[in-house]
Amino acid sequence: MSKNLLPDWPAELVEDMKVNEYSGVVGSVLVSETDDLRVWHLHLPAGKRCNFHRHVLNYFWTCHAHGKARGYFEDGTIRDVVHFPGDTRHFEFPEGTHMLHSVENVGDTDLLFTTVEFKKSANPPLPVPDSVRLTEAV
Repeated sequence: MSKNLLPDWPAELVEDMKVNEYSGVVGSVLVSETDDLRVWHLHLPAGKRCNFHRHVLNYFWTCHAHGKARGYFEDGTIRDVVHFPGDTRHFEFPEGTHMLHSVENVGDTDLLFTTVEFKKSANPPLPVPDSVRLTEAV
């Protein structure tokens, strides 16, 4: 994690970044996983923020709704983005690189994303707890 203490950030944001510095939970729920990929859904209601998480695998996300998000990055960068249905971005991480960030819904509509991580990337996948895996109803 960056040594920058991020003095302009609220203490709870900085603490969340420290606690989740190596979290591989990049969505709300892991809906599918194979030897090759992980498929995540991220649901962010208006006014909510997901925990910080670390991306180490090549991946892409697609947004399914209109909305506005604010990204917080470990170097102190804060970036606002307007999303629309079909909005898609691709990311690649060479060996030893990563992105640590959190996303906040600063709009007035729910944000919905699908993220697909490619497990056969330059970096090994981070572990994810069973608690974020989709389970079938009994």
